[in-house]
Amino acid sequence: MIQENISLKPFNTFGVDASARYFAEVNSVEELIEIFKLSNSQTLPLLFIGGGSNILLTKDFEGLAIRLNLKGISEEIIDENQVLVTAKAGENWHQFVMFCLEKNYGGLENLSLIPGNVGTSPMQNIGAYGTEIKDIFESCKVLNLETLEIEIFDLKKCRFGYRDSIFKQEGKGKYVILEVTFKLTRENHKIDVEYGAIKSELENLGIFNPTIQDVSKAVINIRQSKLPDPKVTGNAGSFFKNPTIPSTQFEALKQKFENIPGYPNGEFVKVPAGWLIEQSGWKGKQIGNVASHKLQALVIINATGNATGKEIFDFSTMIIDSVNEKYGIELEREVNII
Repeated sequence: MIQENISLKPFNTFGVDASARYFAEVNSVEELIEIFKLSNSQTLPLLFIGGGSNILLTKDFEGLAIRLNLKGISEEIIDENQVLVTAKAGENWHQFVMFCLEKNYGGLENLSLIPGNVGTSPMQNIGAYGTEIKDIFESCKVLNLETLEIEIFDLKKCRFGYRDSIFKQEGKGKYVILEVTFKLTRENHKIDVEYGAIKSELENLGIFNPTIQDVSKAVINIRQSKLPDPKVTGNAGSFFKNPTIPSTQFEALKQKFENIPGYPNGEFVKVPAGWLIEQSGWKGKQIGNVASHKLQALVIINATGNATGKEIFDFSTMIIDSVNEKYGIELEREVNII
C-alpha cells in the first residue's frame, strides 16, 4: 500500500521531477484513516495531493505523499429550481463541471476548464469570470487529522476570502477535504457574462441569448486561447494573487502611472497582477528553463520541461522583487510552495 522513493512528476502540473520518500494512493476514507494511523505512529510529514495543479515542489519530500483518489458524484433535488450536487475529492474539477452542465445544473459554468480536483476547490476558494466557490458552496465533509473524526464545514465555517479559506489559514494541515456539496440551479439560471471577455466571445459565436452551456463554451474558448495546457507545457495556472491595496496608495500610483487599472472594493482597490508583471517587463521573458507565458504574464511555465521547483521559485521571487521595486506592491504567490 505504501511505496518508497516515488517520483511525483506525474502528480504535479508543473512537471517538476521531485520524489517522495513514501507514497500511497487511497481510494476510500477507510484506507485514508488506516494509512494516516500508520504514518502518525511514525510521525511522518504528510503531503496530500489532488490534481497537483496548485503546488510547486521545490525539493524532494521526506515524508508520506498521499494521493486522494476518492470518486463519486451524487445528487439531491431540493425543489423545482434547486439541487444539491456532491462530488468526492478525487473527481476532476472540469469533468465535474461538465457533468453538471449535461444535467442543466447552473452555477459552475464560469468555472469551466480550471485545472485540479474537486477536493482542493474550497481550499483557495477558486474563482474565474465573476464567480467563486463561495457563491455556490453548500458544505464540505472533512477528516479531522487530530481526532480522525469526520466533520461538516458549512459556508460560514469555511471563512472564504479572496483565494483563501480556513484550510489555508489556521486549519492548514489539520483537515483533509473528502467531498464537497454545491447548491446549483435547475431552471432559473443566473447568467453572468459581464466579466472578462465572455460577452464578446459569445458575440463572436453569434450567441446573444446564452444558455449556461454557451457561457461554459465561451469560457473554455477564452482560457484555451491564452492559457497553456499543463499537459503540453508545465504550469499551475495563475501563479500570483491579484493584490488588494488601500485606495490612498492606488490614487498615489495613479498620479505616477495613469494607465494602472484598478477595481474598487470599499476602501481598497484590487490591481491585476498580470498587468503589473507585464509592465515590469516579464511577459514572455525566459531565464534558463523557466518563463513567464507570452500571452498571460500571470502564468509561470516550465518552458523546457526540465525546470526544477527551485528554479521556478527563484524566477517568481525575481518577479516579486521587480514589481515591488517599480510599484511598491508586493505580490503574493497563489501556488502552495512545498
